[in-house]
Amino acid sequence: MLNISENKLNTKVDISASESYKKAFGKSHYKQFNRLLIVFAIAGVIILFLPWTQNISAAGAVTTLTPGQRPQSIQSNIPGRIESWFVREGDFVKKGDTILFISEVKSDYFDPNLVQRTGQQIDAKSASVKSYGFKVNALNNQIGALGNERELKLQQAENKLLQSILKVKSDSIDFEASKTNLKIAEKQFIRAETLQKEGLKPLTDVEQKRLKLQETQAKLISHENKYLVAQNEVINARVEITRIKAMYIDKISKAQSDKFTAESNQFDAEAQVSKLENNRSNYEIRSNMLHIKAPLDGYINKAIKTGIGESFKAGERLVGIMPANYDIAVETYINPIDLPLVHIGETFRIQFDGWPAIVFSGWPNVSYGTYGAKVVAIESFISENGKFRILLAPDKEDYAWPSAIRVGSGIKAMGLLEDVPIWFELWRQLNGFPPNYYQPITSNSKVKK
Repeated sequence: MLNISENKLNTKVDISASESYKKAFGKSHYKQFNRLLIVFAIAGVIILFLPWTQNISAAGAVTTLTPGQRPQSIQSNIPGRIESWFVREGDFVKKGDTILFISEVKSDYFDPNLVQRTGQQIDAKSASVKSYGFKVNALNNQIGALGNERELKLQQAENKLLQSILKVKSDSIDFEASKTNLKIAEKQFIRAETLQKEGLKPLTDVEQKRLKLQETQAKLISHENKYLVAQNEVINARVEITRIKAMYIDKISKAQSDKFTAESNQFDAEAQVSKLENNRSNYEIRSNMLHIKAPLDGYINKAIKTGIGESFKAGERLVGIMPANYDIAVETYINPIDLPLVHIGETFRIQFDGWPAIVFSGWPNVSYGTYGAKVVAIESFISENGKFRILLAPDKEDYAWPSAIRVGSGIKAMGLLEDVPIWFELWRQLNGFPPNYYQPITSNSKVKK
């Protein structure tokens, strides 16, 4: 009834006694509604003062705690061609099991007996090294023999020089004696000649003295000649010593030169042996690389190069493998504004994709299907997606993570921060403020210490 007419019906007719009026305008239902509103108001006020856990949410994926336990691919260090496969996708392989066999594509390694032929070359070069060693020893013996012979020859020449010197002394004495005899003979001849003139001696005595004088002169000349010959022999002996020294220096130098040449050839042969041994080791290792083996226990995920006879380059991925044993973890990305709120050891709640869960973000204790995690690593450099990567490991004090989850599954993470009243959280959300900045209790204690 809008009561827009000037004739008011309610002023003329009393309808309060009717049943419809009592039901429509009775005041009993107002009291119940008001009580209900009061109860809701009181409950709302109480709820506003209940604790609410501030949190940050992020999405990520399941990974492993150790990089070596993550899905990886197997490459070949050498180029080759696929000859045969020994596994199928999904097979479990142990470390060292052969996955596929490849063949060489370089002509330098086509020879199947390459390792044996290299070993034969090593044996030949090793024998050459021994031969050069024997030659060096022979030349050392030759040098020693020449040295001994030189010493003997020098002693012989020095003895001859000493003999010549002694002979010079002997001849010089004879020469001096001849001079003395010549002087005596001359005096005797002059005396005899004077006496003969005076008639005191016969002419025969004078002739004898003259003959003796001539003999003395001849002896003097002979002794002088011997003396000069002896001096010449001394000079010859010294020349012989010099010649012997020069001759053996030349012989020993030649032998030493041959020795050094042999040693140089020996060292060169040893270097070639070392190089050949290196090549043989490389050939043996390369031959073992023809069998592509599993680096660890795991499952074959996917064959990347599949065709028989298909060629590939060195370092190309051939097959993917997932380790069988791994420590599961979660990687997620947080916004830069939330980075100061995350610390090592911080608690997170994880919800796995495909795993039933009922989540109350502010009341983690009443959530269902979420699992505890701890921050073990925080990336110090921003990622390509403009966020910071953090790594979460299972919380040992919480429920164990499901064993059915696999690496690569998606997750949703909630970082649990400070507890605040609900009214404060509503006020913060309405104003668009970030969660309260705080330090964990352990961090504060360390700073105080």
